[in-house]
This record gives sequence, structure tokens and C-alpha cells, in this order.
Amino acid sequence: MANKLLHTPDGVRDIYGVECTKKAALQEKMLKVFHLCGYQDIETPTFEFFDIFNESRGSVKAKEMFKFFDRDNHTLVLRPDETPAIARCAAKYFLDEDMPIRLCYIERTFINNSSYQGRLKESSQTGVEFIGDDSADADAEILAMVIKALKAAGLTEFQVELGEVDFFKGLMEEAGMDEETEEALRALIENKNYFGVEELVMAQPISKELKQVFLKLPELFGSLEQIQAAKELTSNPRALRAIERLEEVNRILEHYGLSDYVSYDLGMLSQYLYYTGIIFKAYTYGTGDYVVNGGRYDKLLEQFGKDSPAVGFGISVDELLLALSRQKIEIEVSVVNTMILYEKEARENAIRLSGHFRGAGMAVQLQLKDPARTLEEYQAYARRRNFNNLLFLDRSGFTVRVMNLVLDRTEEIPLSEYLK
Repeated sequence: MANKLLHTPDGVRDIYGVECTKKAALQEKMLKVFHLCGYQDIETPTFEFFDIFNESRGSVKAKEMFKFFDRDNHTLVLRPDETPAIARCAAKYFLDEDMPIRLCYIERTFINNSSYQGRLKESSQTGVEFIGDDSADADAEILAMVIKALKAAGLTEFQVELGEVDFFKGLMEEAGMDEETEEALRALIENKNYFGVEELVMAQPISKELKQVFLKLPELFGSLEQIQAAKELTSNPRALRAIERLEEVNRILEHYGLSDYVSYDLGMLSQYLYYTGIIFKAYTYGTGDYVVNGGRYDKLLEQFGKDSPAVGFGISVDELLLALSRQKIEIEVSVVNTMILYEKEARENAIRLSGHFRGAGMAVQLQLKDPARTLEEYQAYARRRNFNNLLFLDRSGFTVRVMNLVLDRTEEIPLSEYLK
């Protein structure tokens, strides 16, 4: 029973030591990019009313939420998706603001995935939401921030795949398929299941030309030129406007000097049904999943009483950390590597010495020596904690015995040399 208490449930994990320090440093690097772009911090509750995230909002499915009841019998959920939470906040605090709002966050999301998927159920996420601007410039700003944030994190090899859900929605309007068929087709196209798409589409009572577009849809990815070729496949106005939007976003990204990081995919769809325009994911090697997910959601805030367009993204910090580790990209952090050990009689001087180092910006641990333990035991302990140096003040307190644990060298230095 005691051993059972030490284990965590499936889908969550402990993070400690250097890994935890690196994670905080990584988040701070990306947050700095957001702040430099004029975005302001926001924090939403870890749990909210179920209705904020219900399926009619286009968020995650109800069966994938962690639900519970409060003492007043309200159904609450742990936050599965940051976007609806920020949409609620924007409608509450910025209802009458008719100019753009830029928000950024570091939060955790909770999704009750199947254990067989191998995904974390509690994930760290950092991202931004740009509310109140429906222009291609806003889309490009968001994509530029994705690229800059990933570069700030240390990635050099990654790709942002950009799509436009209105291309698919335009074709679906023209086809007049029912909701169940649309859902099935959406899944097949997203998974690039060519045979599945062909089987489903050929059974539909739609024109031969429209069938050909659907059959081609899983293949419509790659360079902008490949996407532009899709204009020859359809005359659907909504679908054509979607391609034109991607062309405009690409032109703006060229001004940022970042267009080479972006490829295009007209077959890209999402489980989040609130997306209405551009949609994108970023990938790198070393992880089996995307590290960034985002898009435009112009109708979501309307559900909370604020008719305002919006676009944003979330970066999966856990997936990004995994990718950086597998690519052997180091996150430089300052960690404590020195311990000051002192006997009780040398307490005052030990505290002065620690203040000297900390005042100079150097991290040190201050540790009272247990009389029952030997100096060798503390040396072994310091090595286990990956410390490089052990500084010992005996009861006289006027001499520092400096033990370099890497070079296995010891010297004695007067305390006055440090404090002069």
C-alpha cells in the first residue's frame, strides 16, 4: 500500500530538479517573445463551469473532460482548452472594447485521453490570443510569433503547416452532406486516408467535378504553388476566397522574412470545430505529435456575448521539451552547484559568506553540519546532488576549506579573502 501511494495516475508525471528549471526557462523565453510583440498576461481558473467548454462551443468532446460537482451541484470541469476560457474572459472584461486586444498565457490543460494514446492528460501550454482583428495581417502576426517563439526556444529545424478550413467548408456547403457524413469525411481527410475518402465520396449524390475535388483534397499540401493549383479544381466562391487568404498571408510573411518556415495543406482540419479561417500546426522531429496548434475562431466569442473575430495558438511545452532533448539542444540554465557547510559556532560567518555569493548573483546552498555526520558523508551527498564545490567552515569560522569535487582538490582560504 505504501508503494502504491508513491505512484501517479496514468497521464500525469512529476517534474523536478534541472528538468523543472529548464521547463521554466523555456516558458520564460517564449513569454519574452510575446511581451516584445505587445501581448499582456492573462490567467484563467483551473476549473470552470462545464458549459464554457461543452461540445456546442466546438471544444473537446465531453467524454474527454475531467468533470466533477461542487456542493451546489454545478457541473465543473478541469480546463481542457485555453481558448474558450479566454473567450469568456474577453467577453466579460472587454465587452465594450471595439479595438484589438492581445493576451498571452502560461497554463495547464487537462484532457482525459485514452491511456493507450500515450499522451499526457495534464499538459503545460503557453500561447497567445489576438482578439478584435479579422485581417490577414493579424493572421501573419500570429504565425510570425509562432516561428519566433520556436526559434527562441532553440529549435532550428521545424515546419509550420498552414491550412484554411473555409476551403473544406465551402465544398461541404456545395455538397449538402449531412453532419454524420461530414464528420466521417473530415476524419478521413485529416488522416490522409485516400481509399477511405474515395469510398465515401463516390457513394454521395454529388457532381463528378465536386467528387474530384474531394478526392484530391488529401493531396493538396506542400508549397504555395501546389495550393494555388487547387483554384483550377473548383469554382466555389468560399473555397477560392480561402486560397486567396493564404496567398495574402504568405505575402505578409515574406515581409517578416519568415515565409520559408511555412508549408500549406488544404486538407488540414481539426478536432476543434470553432475554427473558421486559417488553421495551423507546427512540427519538428523528436516528437510524434505537433508542438503548436492554432487558428482563427471568429464566431467563438459571439457565443459569450461579444461579437469579435480572434486568432491564436498554443504551444505544447511538454512536447517541445521532448523534441529539444531528443535533438540534443541544450537549454542553458543557472543551477546551484556550490554548498556552504558550517558548524554551529561558525553560523554568523557562514551566513555572511552566503550573502556575499548571493549578492553577486551566484546560487549557493547553506547547510548546518550535523555533528553525527562526517565530512566525507557531506561530500558524497554533494556529488549526488551534482554540486561542483563544497565550502566548509569549521567552528573557528575564519577559514574556508574549499573542496573542488570535480577536480578532487582541496585548499584553505581565509574568510577575509572572500569578504574584503
